[in-house]
Order: sequence, then structure tokens, then C-alpha cells
Amino acid sequence: MMREKDGIANDNSSRIAVAMSGGVDSSVVAALLHSQGRNIVGMTMQLWNQRRLPEVASEGATGRCCSLDDVYDARYVASQVGIPYYVVNFEDRFEQHVVKPFVQDYLEGKTPIPCTLCNNFIKFDQFLDMAASVGAGMVATGHYARIRQDPHSGRWQLLRAVDDTKDQTYFLFGLTQEQLSRTLFPLGEMRKEDVRELGRQLQVPIADKPDSQEICFVPNGDYAAFIDAYLREQGLEAAATEGQILDEEGKSLGRHRGVHHFTVGQRKGIGVARAEPLYVIATEPSSQTVVVGAGDSLFRKRMRVRDVNWISIAKPEQLLRAQVRIRNRHRPSFADVWVNKSENRVEVLFDDPQRAITPGQGAVFYQDDLVLGGGWIDQALSDEA
Repeated sequence: MMREKDGIANDNSSRIAVAMSGGVDSSVVAALLHSQGRNIVGMTMQLWNQRRLPEVASEGATGRCCSLDDVYDARYVASQVGIPYYVVNFEDRFEQHVVKPFVQDYLEGKTPIPCTLCNNFIKFDQFLDMAASVGAGMVATGHYARIRQDPHSGRWQLLRAVDDTKDQTYFLFGLTQEQLSRTLFPLGEMRKEDVRELGRQLQVPIADKPDSQEICFVPNGDYAAFIDAYLREQGLEAAATEGQILDEEGKSLGRHRGVHHFTVGQRKGIGVARAEPLYVIATEPSSQTVVVGAGDSLFRKRMRVRDVNWISIAKPEQLLRAQVRIRNRHRPSFADVWVNKSENRVEVLFDDPQRAITPGQGAVFYQDDLVLGGGWIDQALSDEA
């Protein structure tokens, strides 16, 4: 399907399903496409039962996405815009592909990013199938990213958003060619303040609603408390995750309640009093130990990345020079990337040491604005590796 430069399809006969989260961005997308005379339908994904795990729920919690209030807002916006609207229940799939891996990763000493799993297995997988069931060949979302088609290779390419402060490509590295070919990101060329102003012009009733910040199924932001509560609900025991806190020489400094209470780079809440600041250097799930040390010990130049998905280019056949992002707010840093020819993994050597390379986080490879691909950080390596 042909596209214009702004990422909006120019085939007016095609129905577009807008993923309406109840936030400003997706609401503006729905109003914008409707104002252009597009044939659209609004759909909200019900992902998590907010009544589960009441011991960690926050009454009147704000700042999280996909809450019951968000569903209400999405329905209201759809009615004001004047488009068909549905709520689709993906709770079972969300729990299997997002919540359970989130819990398991923390128990294994990793720091997961559930928003990426949600994009991979729900928003750009299950949702595309559901959209097709209502006659929509395309989907549109409020993500800040851009899509274009290479005129020479025909390959769909993912690019960073114009508004670098809102760019969401870090969470989209798992998208496939087929998914990109059926997806629209109408806000990719816009800045956030312009999106809000456009919302006011289009009379979107929630144009000034604050952005969501927290993970939808962890409303109070306490990941460890959520995991403990989830394990209790499932009738599982987390005691096996308890263990020792060690310094870098292997000396015991105390005990901890579970490796899922810690992440690489953490300073607060370690539970060890020292005159000098201590940071979590590593978690070792096989021995259930947490290693702490000085901040300088957090810096590494090498890492291994697994399950790499190449998006905008074919799998490289040789050494790749790229800018690599290891956290959402991390400034991409130059590195050499060695590609394993037989497996979907790479080893990365940064030009400069990077702080807190964290297993479980994403590593995304860029060349300027072009997103080459990405994978999951498996291990930080010693500089002599």
C-alpha cells in the first residue's frame, strides 16, 4: 500500500483500526484520520483486570496506561469523533506473553521491559488480527516513530520520531516487515506540544490529559511487591530467591529477600549501610546472590545481545558500525557490532564504557534516525572478553 511522507495511507477505501488507549496521542490520531475522511474504527485493548491483586493496587492511581478510566476516556472520544468503537479483551494473552515473562525475568535477575513484549505479542500481533476481523487492513497508533518504504529494496524501514524527547522506537525493535507494512504512525513527524494543540483544534475532549508513566499492571510502581503478590495468587513460593549480598571480593555484607528486589545500577534500598555509596553491580540468579560495589564498577564496554530482530536492513554479513541504545533514555553510543552468522545474537564493543549494562533490557541499533534492529541484552562482558 502506498503512503505519503507523513506516514498516512492514501487509499481512502481501506479501513483503519486505531488502537485507542484513552491517552492524548491515540485520541488525536483517531480525530486526525477522521477529519481527513478516512474510514476508521476505534478499538481499545483490555489487557489487565485492575481488580486483581488488591493488596498492591492504588486507589485513584494516576499516571498509568490502560486503566478503567482510560477505557472510559477512549469510548468518550470515539463517541465525540463519531466513529465505531469496540473494547477487545486480550487479558489471557497479555498474562501469558507479558506478565508471566516479566515475573520470571525478575526472578532470574533480569530487568525486563514489558512494553516491548506488549508491542511484540499484543499491539502489533494480536491487535492486527483483531483489526482484520472488523475489515481493517491497517492499524494506526499514537506511537512517536516513523515508517517509510525503501524505494530500491522495497523493504519497510523504522525511523526515529522527529521529537527526540518522545521517540518510542526503543520499544518497537521487535516489529516485522509484515507488521510495519500494515501500520501507521501519524504522529511521527510531530512534536508533543503540536499534538496537543492539534487535539484542541480538533476538539478532542482530553487534549490536555497528562501522559501515562507507569506500567499498566503495576499501578503503584513497586515491581517487587507486585511480583510477591502475583506469586502468592498463583500459589507459588518465592523464598528460593532469598540469598546473600556480597561485595566484589565475595565477602558477605548481609542477606536479601529476593533477587527481584534489585536491578543493576540500583543504589537505594540495598539494605547495607556503608560510608561510601554502594551500587548493585550484578545479580547472580544461579546462586541467588546480589553483588554490590562502587559506582565505577558499573562501567563496561562489551555486551552480548540475544534474539536480535533486523528491521530496516537484512541481517548483516560482516562487522556493523552502529549507534546502540541500552535503555529508553540512554543516548545511543557508537559501537562495533559482531553478528553471529548462524544465530540471532551479536556481541557489541562500545567506543566508550557504558554505565549499567543491564540483562533483560533492550539493545537497539541505529544509524542516525534509521532503526537497524534490536534484541535483548543477555550479559555484560568484561572488557578483556
